[in-house]
Parts: sequence; structure tokens; C-alpha cells
Amino acid sequence: MKYIVIELQTNSQGAVANLVTSHDTREQAESKYYTVLASAAVSNVTKHAAIIADSEGGFIASHCYSHGEQQ
Repeated sequence: MKYIVIELQTNSQGAVANLVTSHDTREQAESKYYTVLASAAVSNVTKHAAIIADSEGGFIASHCYSHGEQQ
């Protein structure tokens, strides 16, 4: 089984960009996931998120930081 990390960046106009990486182990995927979130926590991107899933479509985790918006 492979593990997928998806990084999502949404700007203030609502345009979304995504970066997808594949990992052989869950530990490698979690390392990438938390690396993305470490950057997202201090990002200037309006919304900056990360998701982990497995190659069978199973959801593992997600988190989103929102910057510069009313919460």
C-alpha cells in the first residue's frame, strides 16, 4: 500500500493549487504531512491545508490553517 499526502493552497481570490506526493510507508507520509503543516502554520496563503490518504482511498488525517480571514 502507498500513502498519499495532498497539500492544498487557496489564495484570497479562491484559486486552489495542489501538490501531491506518494510515500511507501505511513511514517514517511506522516513526516511529509507534518512538514507541510509546519510551513502552513506560518504561511501567507489564505488557506493552507494537508491531507493524508492511503492508495485505496482511505482517509487518515487532515488539517487546515486559515490566515487573514475572520474566523
